[in-house]
Amino acid sequence: MPVLFDAQERFPGGDLSSVPRIRFLMSVDFPPFNFTDQEGRLAGFHVDLVREICAQLKVESKCQVQALPFDELEAALEMGEGEAVISGLATTADLRKSFTFSRPYLLMPARLAVNKAAKFTGSGADALSGKKVGVVAGSRHEQMLKAFFPKAAAEGFEGYEPMYDALKKGKVDAIFADGLRLPFWVSGSASEGCCALFGGPYMSDRFLGEGLSIMTVDPDNVLVPAFDQALAALSRNGRLEEIYRRYFPYGLY
Repeated sequence: MPVLFDAQERFPGGDLSSVPRIRFLMSVDFPPFNFTDQEGRLAGFHVDLVREICAQLKVESKCQVQALPFDELEAALEMGEGEAVISGLATTADLRKSFTFSRPYLLMPARLAVNKAAKFTGSGADALSGKKVGVVAGSRHEQMLKAFFPKAAAEGFEGYEPMYDALKKGKVDAIFADGLRLPFWVSGSASEGCCALFGGPYMSDRFLGEGLSIMTVDPDNVLVPAFDQALAALSRNGRLEEIYRRYFPYGLY
């Protein structure tokens, strides 16, 4: 897991004594980040992370979690129905006009998966020279593939399933896609043991964004400093990586 907080960096935190409530809004349809377990309870990486943040800041009594449809999160935050959104929203310039963001707590890489029957020499960019590499057409991963591996023969697909099928059948030598999905697919039964991860991970602010952050409306500038302080502490004491390994047993990196 990449280290996102320098050991020498200092975070002053924020005074939360006057904040009556810290309600985190999240969706229920983003496993393993947020989902409903077999008993109907909200669970996942983000739920456990919120619990650790609140414990680190000693504000457990003020913390709440509420699940909403993903497309309602932004409006709910604007209307004051919560103090923060933690649900995998991409940090964009447009969102920064209305909201403030914590430091990233997780980077989302791209990964390569290859058919085990394909022949590769080396593991760098030249290893894909002349190779047929599947990618979802029109996606940010397609743009990134062409920038990172200009000698590869990119082949676009209309979604993940036809791309997976092409790799299994050997119609392409490799695929380049989301680092969250690929490890689960490669290690799962759907791949039928056809394939393996190859090289990487591949990171890029330009193509993949700044990583996952907590989004807030924070006019008094107390929530973001507090969140940053807590995230830094959880990174340094190993709790952040412990949660990561709990929900990403196959890894992202």
